[in-house]
Amino acid sequence: MRKSVDDTAGRRRLLRLLAGTPLLAFSGLSCASLERPVASGRSVPTGAADVLESLTQADPVIAAPEQAVNVMDFEAVAREKLPPAHFGYLATGVDDDATVRANREGFRRFQIRVRRLIDVRNIDMSIRLFGTAWDTPIVLAPVASQKAFHPDGEIAVAKAARAKGHLQILSTGTTTSVEAASAARGAPIWYQLYPTNDGHVARAMVKRAEAAGCPVLVLTVDVQGGSNRETLIRSQRADSRQCSACHANGFSGFVRRKPMFDGLDVSKVTVFSPADMTWDFIKRLRDTTSMKLVVKGIVTREDAQLAVAHGVDGVIVSNHGGRAEESNRSTIESLPEVVEGTAGRIPVLVDGGIRRGTDIFKALAIGALAVCIGRPYLWGLAAFGQSGVETVLAILRRELQMVMRQAGTTSVDKITRAHLAERVR
Repeated sequence: MRKSVDDTAGRRRLLRLLAGTPLLAFSGLSCASLERPVASGRSVPTGAADVLESLTQADPVIAAPEQAVNVMDFEAVAREKLPPAHFGYLATGVDDDATVRANREGFRRFQIRVRRLIDVRNIDMSIRLFGTAWDTPIVLAPVASQKAFHPDGEIAVAKAARAKGHLQILSTGTTTSVEAASAARGAPIWYQLYPTNDGHVARAMVKRAEAAGCPVLVLTVDVQGGSNRETLIRSQRADSRQCSACHANGFSGFVRRKPMFDGLDVSKVTVFSPADMTWDFIKRLRDTTSMKLVVKGIVTREDAQLAVAHGVDGVIVSNHGGRAEESNRSTIESLPEVVEGTAGRIPVLVDGGIRRGTDIFKALAIGALAVCIGRPYLWGLAAFGQSGVETVLAILRRELQMVMRQAGTTSVDKITRAHLAERVR
């Protein structure tokens, strides 16, 4: 009897982890549709059984970056190489992970209207963002604790960004200092800020980022309400390692391996993102720094208008990769109203569920100036380090270039809303 209970629990954990992957999203199934029969001992529905059977019949896990057909190929390698808790941290959303899946499914709402008989020999994917030219509109989003995925962590990512000419945003929770990451990138990087509930700590980090040459500060505002990351909790329970050496209790223990907190008194810090942060904080932050200020986590027209009214320099449409709240609303579906709310007065970026060049194209067509990717480059990092990140970027660039040719758009500024049609629901 005990073995049956353990088997069911193990299968539940597997299905929870699957929920964070593109597999279930594309199958049209939900984690719950698989978990209910598993828990009851009944047979799995036919469609779900086909999905589960495909797991054992899939292509072999790639052994080198150049074997990858698309960026999803790196996810299987990352799953294989990472401890359960580390992969769970990367895969998790909140509650039932429905918003993670929505971020992928949302792209299906938009169809690309391709054009014919246009000279597409020369494709220009470059953009200008705050006066700086970039080779492509693909940005490396801020993600904490990258040494949990590979020993070289943010340094490997910075070197890949340097090799491929991409903008990198460094997280407050980085496991590499802003100075070291900037040196490895060989060019200015952006710094993402969790202000914490202690103003002294926030100001110290802002000044440090500014001194390191960061031209842009990215304030994350989408995790004020906290997040119920059930997939992460389940994956931690499935991890048999002793992790107390890295994960001590309390905030001071959490930031012990986070160099941006070195030398700071964190005795009063209890949270990364305070619950009482309001638009008034924007003015106080503006008075603290001369860096450009971008707000990350805007998903509505009203907040986009408020961002402009409060002098914000740019916004990132984001739900934290489905890790902020279980809104069940994708960022690509939020993007149109945010673009409308900003009315072209400030640049709009977007992240969440971007896995293909076609996804990037759709975001640009709706009005984003650039897109941020998170999980894909971290799969590459976990799988093969710097070379994995470089290959992920190369694949996305290749795919974007291809769809731009198919749509007859020879430069990013020629990608417009006219290149999209909305699927009738």
